[in-house]
Amino acid sequence: MLKVFCAPSRYTQGPYATRQLGPEMRKLGVKGPVLLVAGRSAIRLLSQTWADTFADADMLHRVFAFGGECTAAEIRRGSQAARDAAARVIVGAGGGKVLDTARAIASDLLLPVINCPTIASSDAPCSALSVVYTEAGAFQEYRIYGRNPDLVLVDTAVIAQSPVRPLVAGMGDALATWFEAKVCADGGVKNMRGGASTRSALALAELCYKTLLADGVAAIEALQSREPNDALERLVEANTLLSGLGFESSGLAAAHAIHNGLTTAPGAHSYMHGEKVAFGLLAQLMLESQPSSVVQEVLAFSRSVGLPTTFDEVGIASPSQELLATIAARATAPGETIHNEPMPVTPKTVVEAMRAADAAGAAFRGSGHVARTEKSNTHAHVV
Repeated sequence: MLKVFCAPSRYTQGPYATRQLGPEMRKLGVKGPVLLVAGRSAIRLLSQTWADTFADADMLHRVFAFGGECTAAEIRRGSQAARDAAARVIVGAGGGKVLDTARAIASDLLLPVINCPTIASSDAPCSALSVVYTEAGAFQEYRIYGRNPDLVLVDTAVIAQSPVRPLVAGMGDALATWFEAKVCADGGVKNMRGGASTRSALALAELCYKTLLADGVAAIEALQSREPNDALERLVEANTLLSGLGFESSGLAAAHAIHNGLTTAPGAHSYMHGEKVAFGLLAQLMLESQPSSVVQEVLAFSRSVGLPTTFDEVGIASPSQELLATIAARATAPGETIHNEPMPVTPKTVVEAMRAADAAGAAFRGSGHVARTEKSNTHAHVV
């Protein structure tokens, strides 16, 4: 099996990077008109900056307001908007689902795609895939594309203005990268591009993990002060670039499959991708019988930044056996990444691993470790 490493053509990060979006696209030979697939917050914060930067690059642009979920219907709606605009490039600006939708539209129309995350909530921006959901919000499929984005541009001044919760959710997504990548590399299984992992991909995945441990708490403090700092720059790079290259060029395992299972639980729908992945990682560690020292390190980090470690923190407090069986059945569906694990995995063993993860998280929380929380209007979210 050939080794395959993939990455975006260019990655640009720093304060006020959006001002350089048009010129950066022009340097790459990308031409307008532009269809800008954007979330509501991105439109509110960046409309004038987009007008200025595309004027600088002599590009026409039109904004397509994202509907809230990356579904097949939303992708079709965006593709039609791109045709109506005679777009020659798709630019996504917003969170992970916005960018997933932008990549899908670009793939449908065989156009280049630019990703501009406005929150560091996942490792999606650098990848050549989209996670598509049903109208009810359950995981439906991965769509794998032939090429990675032409440009990923990350404005850390914008991210510094974002809520804490998406950044922490991004840490949860990135936290799993090293553990899933190592499973895939050790097992010689195919990565997301159909090849074997390279040493470079594994090294980036490990650097991602080390960066989270070193800079996670300080990066949260940057968002609380609403000013970028060096820790935030490193953490955003870990959540976005290191995790993105590490997972795609090495592979996924149980943590993301259990996330997919959790999407079938109605109570978990209000929790972010990375929050569910973080709990999925704890279950993966239990499934693999990882040493206590490893589990305790992951628990300590998770509690320090406020990632979920128990059932109730992903919206399924005191779950019934029937609900856990439904989650486990989805997590172990044929073709799921949980089958990259080095042992046979069944719904029964997944339920046992999830229960063990919940028990470990509850015990750790009971020992006096307190997570950061942010009150919403209705309940406390782990952030």
